[in-house]
Amino acid sequence: MNGAQSLVHTLLKSGVDTCFANPGTSEMHFVAALDTIPGMRCVLGLQENVVTGMADGYFRLAGKPACTLLHCGPGLSNGLGNLHNARRARSGIVNIVGDQATYHRPFDAQLTADTEGWARPVSAWVRTTTKSADVGRDAAVAVQEARTAPGGIATLILPSDASWDEGGLVAEALPVPAAVAPDPATIGKVAKLLREKRNVLILLGGPALCAENQALAWRIAQASGAKLLAEGSNARIARGRGRPQLDRVPYVGEVARKALASLEHIVLVNAKPPVSFFAYPGKPSFHNREDAVFHVLTRLEGDAGAALAALADEMGAPEAAIPDPGPRPEAPRGAPSPEGVANVVAALMPENAIISDESVSYGRGFFPLTHVAPPHDWLQLTGGAIGDGMPVATGAAIGSGGQRRTISLQADGSAMYSLQSLWTQAREKLPVTTIILSNRKYQILIGEYAGVGANPGPTAMNMLDLGNPDLNWVKIAEGMGVEAAQATTLETLADLLAQSMSRPGPFLIELVI
Repeated sequence: MNGAQSLVHTLLKSGVDTCFANPGTSEMHFVAALDTIPGMRCVLGLQENVVTGMADGYFRLAGKPACTLLHCGPGLSNGLGNLHNARRARSGIVNIVGDQATYHRPFDAQLTADTEGWARPVSAWVRTTTKSADVGRDAAVAVQEARTAPGGIATLILPSDASWDEGGLVAEALPVPAAVAPDPATIGKVAKLLREKRNVLILLGGPALCAENQALAWRIAQASGAKLLAEGSNARIARGRGRPQLDRVPYVGEVARKALASLEHIVLVNAKPPVSFFAYPGKPSFHNREDAVFHVLTRLEGDAGAALAALADEMGAPEAAIPDPGPRPEAPRGAPSPEGVANVVAALMPENAIISDESVSYGRGFFPLTHVAPPHDWLQLTGGAIGDGMPVATGAAIGSGGQRRTISLQADGSAMYSLQSLWTQAREKLPVTTIILSNRKYQILIGEYAGVGANPGPTAMNMLDLGNPDLNWVKIAEGMGVEAAQATTLETLADLLAQSMSRPGPFLIELVI
């Protein structure tokens, strides 16, 4: 058995059964092993940032890591943007990165690079394995690291001779450490705070945002009078009817500071203090008031469910009914608007849908208008590196077993970063509906330009405008094998969205806004 074969067997024993791949020469022995050892689903991405983004979306739905297959340092570097987003999402991923053979590396061939150096900023664990006998052992450790709460990126770098040399050994799966249990003293302190203080915020992040944990947090908030919010950017939020109408910390600094202005105490549940996305001249970096006091119920690696359950018991918080959000809207008609698009999606999304949201500036108001929709999961761009919406949608569809309709709300500018996702959706016949919000400009940057006190002139607009020529998303999608159509009104959007739900594979709607 060679090192590559021991790698595949170990990954499968460790519960990794999906590989998102864009291989090269240094990985051919791994590809050959995948070809002869059954059990691994291999999904090809046509660019590495699509591969890493799919692995991120997969973890968010499947709750377990996939592996990626990347070609040497440059292939890893192409995927760094969405590995940055995955790190912010606290997603577990096992990167398998090929490298020059150990004896060939000193000759400085063209693809020789500081692969470890590029991997470290986005990885919780990095190792280069130089002997075939060690590949299985190190792969088992990589999976263990990726599955350790809250989820992390493990990067295993394999020189090609470590893959092709004989002597590989299969390793057994390693135990996964449990999330950190709540501290009874902390539970008591937070309960005392909630009983005695007013103007308290409970800020939820990560696993605290699943449906069961939101229900616990809602009980606590109702019993104490505390305000309940989610972090501004989240990997996955359970939403819709039967779930609390949970809002997020707003993106715009002035709006966020106003929303948090009265809150003197902030309880963090797998969340971080609310920080401004960017710095602006003369404005604070934090959204909370200066004298606000933070209280940590659970850190990122903590067991949010156990902590919230213990806190609810400590407070004697009774079951609390979740308010009905009101009637589901009829799909509106007329010219496109952010409110209109949100209402179309709320009116037509099927139960248990997945929303991948990279709508950027146009979609900031989508959230409150979709509380009335059936139960669904909402996935966000977590790290700010645009280009994750379509890969995350693709990986999430695979992570859900291809059984849930995924709706990708996608700004046109950021869609160009990873449009090859459409090809993978077509090849895998995934139930993904992509709505391209086509304003043909980087609208968020126009807003940011104004935010620093300037108005864009011709030179600036030439860098912020996507016209001349206009992008033709229908032809782009069709060229990738995805059926597509254009909409210029809300009624056409609604008709096309409804049609897409009846199709087994992907569909793209270019909405001109």
